[in-house]
Parts: sequence; C-alpha cells; structure tokens
Amino acid sequence: MFARHLAVALTSVLATIMMSTWAFANDPVKEPVILVATPSLNDQLFGASVVIATPLGNGQHIGFFLNRPTPITLGEMFPDHEPSKKVTDPIFLGGPESVGALFALVQRPNPGSSGGIKLAADLYLEIEREKVDGAIENEHGHARFFTGIVVWQPGELVSEIRGNFWYVQDADSTLVLRKSTTGMWEDLIKRIDNNRHAITASISFLADPDLRLVPFRE
Repeated sequence: MFARHLAVALTSVLATIMMSTWAFANDPVKEPVILVATPSLNDQLFGASVVIATPLGNGQHIGFFLNRPTPITLGEMFPDHEPSKKVTDPIFLGGPESVGALFALVQRPNPGSSGGIKLAADLYLEIEREKVDGAIENEHGHARFFTGIVVWQPGELVSEIRGNFWYVQDADSTLVLRKSTTGMWEDLIKRIDNNRHAITASISFLADPDLRLVPFRE
C-alpha cells in the first residue's frame, strides 16, 4: 500500500496550488482538455501520446496519459488488497512525475458530494488515498487507475501548444475510459486531419468566387 500513501503528500501540494486565485495571463487552457501530440512532438515518452489535462491556476497544469497501459494490474501491485484483485484492467502510466502515487479517474453521472476534481461533465479525478481506495472498491467498473502524473510548470503547456506540439480537443469521458487504447492516437490524428481538411475546403469555397454551388436543374 506504500504507493497509494504517496498520494497524500501530493494532495497537499495540489491543494496549495489550486487555492491560488491568480490567473496566468493568456492561458488558452482554462478548462480540462484532451491533448493529442502532433507528429512534430518527437519524444520517446510524449510522442504519439494522448493526455487529459486540467489547469490548476497560475499557469500550471497537470495531466494523465490515456494511451500508456502498463502490463501490471492493481491485483499484482496490491496482492493483499482483495478489492484490487477484482480489477482486471491494467494500471496506466499517468506521467513521469510521482510514479509511486496512484490516481483514479472516475465516471460519475451523479457525483453528489463524493466528486473530486471535475475534468468533464461526468468525469472526476481522485487523488486522496481514501477516495482512490473507494473507487477501487466501489467504482472500478467505470474508472481508470494511473500511476504517475504529468506536471507542467507555469507557462510550459501554453508554450508547447504555441510551439505546435499539441492539438487541443474538448475533454471526453468516453475517450478516457475507452476499453482498448491501441490505435487511439492514430484514430484521433486521422479525425483531426479530416476535420482540418473539411474546414480548409469550406474556407476555400467561400473565398473563391469561381467555387460556387450550382442549383440542379432537370
């Protein structure tokens, strides 16, 4: 259970950051988003990655890889914890920081008072040990568990987005909990390219007077 206890220390750090009321100027990521690595992001860990990210204030952000499953299950990590043995999905590598801590992303249509940090309309992040344990015991059927986290210091994510390292999409719980993550990045890149080509074609049509719809006549 040592790894789960490490989340307690991280909780206090995140809480301190989130209490800040100062907004970082020109931060384009003011709500939780899905980040899709562009082909120009040539990095062994971050390349071809899909990340759910959320702002913390002061231009800082945290996130989790959505397509980095490990070969380890919760039952293997915590062999003495009976509820963990019931979770058959693998633990995901969430990021390179705090890899000893365990986090949960939980889909809750009606969170009530148990909701953690809201990442989408029905998706919540749990970082406290007791809440993560509760997700393992009672909500594992609609949750995903991560070891480690991505942390961006003030201005880092903004700089990466402006440097064309990330495509930014709306946060989506169905993508976060997608059963198989094989081909996730490729699927999203294809969808983004198709949408971009459609938008470009529409702009070209509107800008070029020679490209106009001709009414069909019998």
